[in-house]
Amino acid sequence: MMAQLEAPRAARTLPGANIYRFRTDALRLLQGMYRRYGDVVQFRLGSERVFMVSNPEYIREILVTNHKNFIKGRGLQRARKFLGNGLLTSEGEFHKRQRRLSQPAFHRERIATYARVMAQYAAEMRDAWQPGEQHDMAKEMMRLTLRVVAKTLFDAEVKSEMDEIGAALTTTIELFSAVMTLPFFELIEKLPLPFNYRFRAARARLDETVYRIIEERRRSGGDRGDLLSMLLIAQDEEGDGTGMTDEQLRDEAMTIFLAGHETTANALTWTWYLLSQHPEVEAQMHAEIDAVLDGRLPTVAEYGKLKYTEMVFAESMRLYPPAWVFGRRALDDFSIGHYRLPGRALVLMSPYVVQRRSDFYPAPERFIPERWTPEEKEKRPKFAYFPFGGGPRACIGEGFAWMEGVLILATIAQKWRMRLAPEARIVPEPLITLRPKYGMPMQLEARA
Repeated sequence: MMAQLEAPRAARTLPGANIYRFRTDALRLLQGMYRRYGDVVQFRLGSERVFMVSNPEYIREILVTNHKNFIKGRGLQRARKFLGNGLLTSEGEFHKRQRRLSQPAFHRERIATYARVMAQYAAEMRDAWQPGEQHDMAKEMMRLTLRVVAKTLFDAEVKSEMDEIGAALTTTIELFSAVMTLPFFELIEKLPLPFNYRFRAARARLDETVYRIIEERRRSGGDRGDLLSMLLIAQDEEGDGTGMTDEQLRDEAMTIFLAGHETTANALTWTWYLLSQHPEVEAQMHAEIDAVLDGRLPTVAEYGKLKYTEMVFAESMRLYPPAWVFGRRALDDFSIGHYRLPGRALVLMSPYVVQRRSDFYPAPERFIPERWTPEEKEKRPKFAYFPFGGGPRACIGEGFAWMEGVLILATIAQKWRMRLAPEARIVPEPLITLRPKYGMPMQLEARA
């Protein structure tokens, strides 16, 4: 039997130094630890004993094989303050029940009906632009995906409220990210501090919209073909036969609202940036789009034919995964490889780190969509790429996100090239998701 070893310890730092670095430069901190210590390393994050795992086989053990030994990490436990007890934050039997109730809303056939909305809203945005204009593509993609998720989730048109709702979501994300790693978070959140007031006001603004739509839908009844309809009519046939309360609906709706809006917008923003830096890739994507669509808006039928566009999107999420880190809390002691890790340890797994490993991705900093041909994908272990997580807790909306990303890219790229503005400062900011810290100012060039 292989001897059990203790995971390497990162060099000691001054008290609080790792918390400061995690809050200000988390990507470089985690990448540096992988490069120095390898597949598993332990370090202190305040009072927490943290283990970073960067081996795909070990990640599979945690997320799939032995998933019952793990619950969500500290960040998502604290995220309940905003998201409630939704799919992203709930645990155990309650999570299983909610997943069963929500799953029909994400069946392939159901998601396919949303393709028209995705392409239509993207076309409305692109057709309103003019050559030579400059837009912050981070904001534009947030506005677009917010409209898409509101329509497909609620059958609601929120164009008039879009800026207000978007601002509330941004406020919530920024404030929560700022305090998430602080010690004594549970005490700090109760104090009469300005950011607490702003956080509560932002949550109240979002709740106002969500509860209003739920109430209106319960009164009107019927299946409108959207996600909320599915959640309203869902019954737990494997459990007690009941459906969701308004509070449960709110929590699931808010989770999907945030996840379906924020993550895809960031993935698209980083894709426009990468295309602007690689005109040869952009030209190949344009050639495919023109050949497949011939000037038409894409439908679900064309989605499966836009292979290179999908490869572009996949490679973008390799380099800039919206969910840049996943955390799990171990319930009991466990082994991965020849390492023994203790119960209650916090385990971090970073797609940003793993997806830049040179042994899986030669020249890992380069943007090479051809990495995603079936032959190339087959050469790598599954969890060398996990932007949507994995196992029973994998993102329920993964299929939705892939289709939305590809269709929006194809629709906008039919008419426009994006060029990075001269004053642009490109700095990834790892909040709850991986955003561009200073936005993504880009100039529009009409395609000939």
